[in-house]
Amino acid sequence: MNIFMFILGAIVGSFLNVCIVRMPHEKSVVKPRSHCVHCRKQLLWYDNIPFVSYILLKGRCRFCGQKISPRYFLVELITAVTFVVFYQYFGLTALLPAYLTMVCGFIVATFVDFEHRIIPDEISVGGMVAGILFSAFVPQLHGIDAGTGPLILAHLKSLGWSLVGVLVGGGAIYAMGLLGDFLFKKESMGGGDVKLMAMVGAFLGWKLAILTFFLAPFFGAVYGIVEMLRTKKTAIAYGPFLVAGALISLFKGEALIEWMMHGYGLY
Repeated sequence: MNIFMFILGAIVGSFLNVCIVRMPHEKSVVKPRSHCVHCRKQLLWYDNIPFVSYILLKGRCRFCGQKISPRYFLVELITAVTFVVFYQYFGLTALLPAYLTMVCGFIVATFVDFEHRIIPDEISVGGMVAGILFSAFVPQLHGIDAGTGPLILAHLKSLGWSLVGVLVGGGAIYAMGLLGDFLFKKESMGGGDVKLMAMVGAFLGWKLAILTFFLAPFFGAVYGIVEMLRTKKTAIAYGPFLVAGALISLFKGEALIEWMMHGYGLY
């Protein structure tokens, strides 16, 4: 099963590469078929096999010989490994497709934001809608046992917590942006970050969204200092650090919250 998940992840990663390249330019991710970004020639089917084609072609286009970005290989590898890790952690449960959908959105958002300083609405808003829908059908996303009490009540409660997560997640980062705008007299937080945090809240709920909100600056600060020293610029892509905070919250969030509560004597 691990091998199957790895192969499936690699195939999905190949599609995510298309999204990363085309979505920032508002192009269709379906048509035209995959082609070289340099010579525009359509790729042969055997030049589009994840990992294998890149290695056999030595990272260059068959037709024009131009270098193919190693990002294609990297995204496929990250996605393949992620699919295996999530399968190992969540098993073949209803949680697995929900969280895999979320993390695929995270991968696209991360690479696009680093390169273009934007997060496509197809990912953030689309991911938020997906999170709400998954929550309506998979109450376990919000820790609700569908086996106790009326089934419809469990689904409605899960949907409700998802909507609260959207408001709290998006609202927290929006409020931080307003404060930053006031203090620095310029835009400090993009709308894409607000929508991405709303997506996080839709999948993870309000508690883990708040934890994500507080974890992200620790990662962003280190990167921001390095970038400021390197480029003398203070603006950074913040989405990838929200993603990092969300993933830590997903896997270790409850333990971190319990640890903090004990530390403050609230338990």
